[in-house]
Amino acid sequence: MASLFSFLKNKKPASALVSPPAHPESTATVRIGLGQLLVEGGEPERNLERAAQMIADAARQGCDLVLLPETLDFAWTHPSALTEALPIPGAFSDLLCQEALRHNIMVCAGLTERLNGRNYNAAILISAQGEILTKYHKINLLTVEQPFYAVGQTLSVVDTPLGKIGVNVCADNYLEGLSIGHTLARMGAEFILAPASWTVDYSITEENDPYQQKWLRPFSILAQLYNVAVLSTTSVGYIVGGPYEGKKSIGCSLAVDASGVRAQGVFNEFAGQLVVTDMPRPVRPEQGTAIGEMLRRKGYRFDELPT
Repeated sequence: MASLFSFLKNKKPASALVSPPAHPESTATVRIGLGQLLVEGGEPERNLERAAQMIADAARQGCDLVLLPETLDFAWTHPSALTEALPIPGAFSDLLCQEALRHNIMVCAGLTERLNGRNYNAAILISAQGEILTKYHKINLLTVEQPFYAVGQTLSVVDTPLGKIGVNVCADNYLEGLSIGHTLARMGAEFILAPASWTVDYSITEENDPYQQKWLRPFSILAQLYNVAVLSTTSVGYIVGGPYEGKKSIGCSLAVDASGVRAQGVFNEFAGQLVVTDMPRPVRPEQGTAIGEMLRRKGYRFDELPT
């Protein structure tokens, strides 16, 4: 079991280098842009303008898909979202759809959604034709964000020309929330995309990375157990308003597959950047109970209580 999780950065074990079979009407390699974006609290117009620029930049660099951060409209837990959040579809999601269509690129982005009198920490996946393919509401909400967002109740995986894609958000990929990723993988996801807003105390610098294995470990568990690619893009900038005021979002966007770390963003609150990575489309032949048989072969235990 330990061998599954002794994850070495950039190390590509021979067992992970499997030649993928042809996927009809799809590509074997997907170019993905991690759009590490400055997100200002309570400034949706400015944030969306930067998002549009990032989408255009990703298209210019030949990306098939660009992944943008969590709640990029108002920023995570900004109080203005409580009264100003919009529905999806709505003006903010429409703008992202228009940019996807204009630049012929898929877009995955985090927004705040107002629905049935509640706000949700939402993520949408938009086709290159500007259509919303799926919408997701964050499930593993931090305690401090629960006054701002309701808990999501659905998971989905969608077929796209790039592969089968599942979407979740940020803390859904905590180790204690990893059942969400397990379920997306069980549903056949080849790529799991996670808009995020990773934050630290204002005094933390890149020389003292508090995350270390916090994100790499759960991403690696999913990647190595299921041969799925897990990618997360985070915002940058200082947080104003809400329970985390004074902290900062610091980037470190991450792309991991069974072979290791494919790409990583700069750790810095000023590091607005587009990180481009070519991700091989994972091969996921097992379905249903065959997935359980595969996990047993890899040493995964289903029948143990925590010690």
